[in-house]
Amino acid sequence: MKLKLIFSILIFVILISCVPEYNSIYFQKKLNVKLVDSSASKETVLLFYNLKKLSEHKIIFGHHDATAYGVGWFGKDSSDVKSVVNSYPGLYGWDFSHITSNKNNPVKNYMKKLVLDAYKRGGVNTFCWHYNNPVTDGSFYDTTIAVKKILPGGGFYLKYLRALDSIADFANNLKDSTGEPIPIIFRPFHEFDGSWFWWGKNFCTKEEFIELWRTTVNYLRNKKGVKNFLYAYSPDRNFYSEEEYLERYPGDEFVDILGMDDYYDFVPGGDGIEWITKKLSIITKLAKKKNKIAAFTETGLEGIVNHKWWTDRLLKSFDNDSIKIAYLMVWRNANETHHYAPYKGHPSAENFVEFVFSPKILLEKDLPNLYKTSINDNIIEKINFKKNLDIIKTMGFYPVRCN
Repeated sequence: MKLKLIFSILIFVILISCVPEYNSIYFQKKLNVKLVDSSASKETVLLFYNLKKLSEHKIIFGHHDATAYGVGWFGKDSSDVKSVVNSYPGLYGWDFSHITSNKNNPVKNYMKKLVLDAYKRGGVNTFCWHYNNPVTDGSFYDTTIAVKKILPGGGFYLKYLRALDSIADFANNLKDSTGEPIPIIFRPFHEFDGSWFWWGKNFCTKEEFIELWRTTVNYLRNKKGVKNFLYAYSPDRNFYSEEEYLERYPGDEFVDILGMDDYYDFVPGGDGIEWITKKLSIITKLAKKKNKIAAFTETGLEGIVNHKWWTDRLLKSFDNDSIKIAYLMVWRNANETHHYAPYKGHPSAENFVEFVFSPKILLEKDLPNLYKTSINDNIIEKINFKKNLDIIKTMGFYPVRCN
């Protein structure tokens, strides 16, 4: 009996030892992708691959701080977008400033739960970083020279690393029920071609910015073992060619997603819709050349004062076969004047419903599992079928006017 038990244990050990370990390099090669992190988790590699695949046909709609608060509510596990279209957005924007700031912002206390909830529902989480000026501890709008001072030898380098430590700790402890870290799109130093943040164009040289980016990625990836980040590069709208877009590009080894933030081109004085399309086309072409993902990382119209903005402006800016972007995200809903997504009763709500009727737009309810298997054409067909059914059902509740 004793020998039988020992034999059974030996067989079990042999079987366990035969289970192939996950090899990220091999897995990425199999999917024909190459992430910044050659040891990225399987879920992170699949998210990259699936976003890239989806971008050939679809665009995921995202909203910053979507479930943290909205117009007239806070901390109710709700969503203004859901109140209008009966689905959460497919992508959620968050901010690492809540992690790196000493201020006791109420969002900070339950952001982890909201991120996990979004992941469990099948959504995508992306983080920007409105990092307070590390030299003065003033706000991120304090443009006192800081970039060169937080690089190695600059005097504030160790302080900068402590901020990265807190981001890494948060990311490494953000795990699903199986203990795997959940994937995050990290978008540091966004809108760097403008001059309103301390990391902006007028406050550091091109070389300093590139060094800051590479230092950040190297530290998180190599020193802190963060395996669940996709890194997104997103200038503002101030480019008109591939060369201008890449002026501060840190290199293919340090970027997974090519994005753009653009609000101003939608308003009088901006370059207009035609140029938004051209800029998104530039990003699309570059992403294809570099085997990356393209995205419209931030946009919106404050207050949505044009009630037809969703279909007459936003949709027209990318409803073109030359545009292949994985997602777009509008900014947060703070109050009745500062908001970028509709809420129940908003004058643009009906137009927003028409917008999400577009075959290209995906909400959370439309998404396949982005983290467990690679998407193929059959899954795209199923998405189309399900979305068409949803549109028919929804039209019963929100009849679209034919003008």
